[in-house]
Amino acid sequence: MPNGKPPLFVVVSFDGAGDLALWARWRAVAKQVNARMTFFLSGPYLYPEDHRTDYKPPFHKPGASEIGWGDTANVLARTTVLREAIAEGQEIGTHANGHFCGASGIGKWTTAQWTAELNAFDHMVRTGPTLAAGKTVAPPFDPSTVKGMRTPCLEGNRAAYRLAMAKRGMLYDASAPGYIAWPKKVNGLWNFPLESVTLAGTSKKTLTMDYNLWYAQTQARKAPIAQAPALRAQVLATYRAALAQSRAGGNPPLFLGNHFNRWNNSVYSDALTDFVKQTCTQPDVRCVSNMELASWLAKNGVPSGHNRPS
Repeated sequence: MPNGKPPLFVVVSFDGAGDLALWARWRAVAKQVNARMTFFLSGPYLYPEDHRTDYKPPFHKPGASEIGWGDTANVLARTTVLREAIAEGQEIGTHANGHFCGASGIGKWTTAQWTAELNAFDHMVRTGPTLAAGKTVAPPFDPSTVKGMRTPCLEGNRAAYRLAMAKRGMLYDASAPGYIAWPKKVNGLWNFPLESVTLAGTSKKTLTMDYNLWYAQTQARKAPIAQAPALRAQVLATYRAALAQSRAGGNPPLFLGNHFNRWNNSVYSDALTDFVKQTCTQPDVRCVSNMELASWLAKNGVPSGHNRPS
């Protein structure tokens, strides 16, 4: 470890991973700065709507989904994009399927129900492109290579779903809130949290997730476009302060979560783009996927003396 410090890992990840234009955008950004990122894919984005009742989620009708389903054109286009992104070194994780949040959502699911949900994800990946095309199409990836999950809305009984993940051979959970600190294993998995930070120029605490930043800024309401430059600058300043906090505390990883979205006049996608371009080329920084970080930790362990929140 140069200068006695581990690398400063910046881990950028996305939920949903369906929008084709945003796939093009983030692949281009990653190539520009030699970054690898993690894309948490929602199963229905690879599964055609006319076969939706194959999916039987707990406590919901067959075919229920809060995020819709695919059609022939976008399922096949996503299949191609996923293959290309994986070839470029990007990681695919799972964001589960129906995106059920709140009182009737995933919070009450058992380990057995989570196992069924993960199996349904595998089935959508393996068979969705063929069903959409009406002829045999190879799946975009082998679902057994998926080693991490971010749960919808960051919800769910963690012990229950992590047991299902561990039994499946998965390695990390990216769902829980946490702090800027070296990760630990919890329930047999690496816990890669969305970290608590202070919104720049305020005393507000928020998480390093675009929706949470949006809520902290404008209560998740769209602001007038004239405010977009200032809001974007505030998010960028928040990321920079978090990076400085990591450097001051022994270089624990910085986890940044986004959605494939254009929320609030694209403030959060634009601020993250700026940060990635400015940061990932810095000599002590490595912009990596969650799995690259997990592999580094498996090889090197958690650096001693640097495992407390900073």
